[in-house]
Amino acid sequence: MATARSDYRVFRRITTRWMDNDAYGHVNNVVYYSYFDTAVNGYLIEATGTDIRALPAIGIVAETSCRFLAELSFPEPVDAGLVLEKLGNSSVIYRIGLFSETRSDACAVGRFVHVYVDAGTRTPVTVPDVIRSALAPLRAP
Repeated sequence: MATARSDYRVFRRITTRWMDNDAYGHVNNVVYYSYFDTAVNGYLIEATGTDIRALPAIGIVAETSCRFLAELSFPEPVDAGLVLEKLGNSSVIYRIGLFSETRSDACAVGRFVHVYVDAGTRTPVTVPDVIRSALAPLRAP
């Protein structure tokens, strides 16, 4: 499992919010999935320079998973590391590591699968070229 910062190619900073914490004082597990979504889609918007929601093909989240390794807590910022696990014909699999500023290893490691579908019909299509190009920096060496 990829738990070191060096396992990831691109990092995005996420600001935790007061509401992310649960009654136990740490980020609630469901919020981690929101961080994954924010990291992946924020990266794609920035890397493509376009509003990805306006493309003729859109990425639908088909699968997510998370392995929790250590607590995250407000107000500490989170660094979300991204790496491309697999690029298929119509799907992209990302590995995401969530890191606190106080730890060198991941607090959580997630898997996030986008399946690209026609924006109108919702039938699977090939990953758009603009997305494929944006994924190049995420490839593991």
